[in-house]
Amino acid sequence: MTKLVRSTEPGFPGALFGDDLDNIFEGFFRPMRAASGPATGLLPAMDVTENDDSYIVKADLPGVKKKDIEVSISDSILTINAESKTDKESKDEGGRVIRRERSSGKYVRSMNLGTVVDPKRVKASYNEGVLEIVLPKAEEAKPRTIAVDVH
Repeated sequence: MTKLVRSTEPGFPGALFGDDLDNIFEGFFRPMRAASGPATGLLPAMDVTENDDSYIVKADLPGVKKKDIEVSISDSILTINAESKTDKESKDEGGRVIRRERSSGKYVRSMNLGTVVDPKRVKASYNEGVLEIVLPKAEEAKPRTIAVDVH
């Protein structure tokens, strides 16, 4: 088996751009934040799956409390707003922060559902930092089989 090593020698692209070249492609396929959202909002990672009856949306919201999550649907646009607040324990104990890597702030994510859902039957649950939204399809949006008559 051959081992690939990234060169940091001058003249190699990795040396010129470093890890930024990899990050260009990594972030390329991530959807953009809604124009109405704050410019500093965090973009939660999301998975969307579909079955015959509904769409299931799962969004990662680490460090967010259930009371700080708002889910809304308006004109076939699903919007998730949430806020993760900083840990105040270090300040309360008279300590100082040496390093902070965990993100905190407002999460904003909007997506066009592109189909008719039944807003009265939408359900959302939150468990261990993952928000799950079940969006039942409206009857007219569900797939159906059409019988073909033989003459």
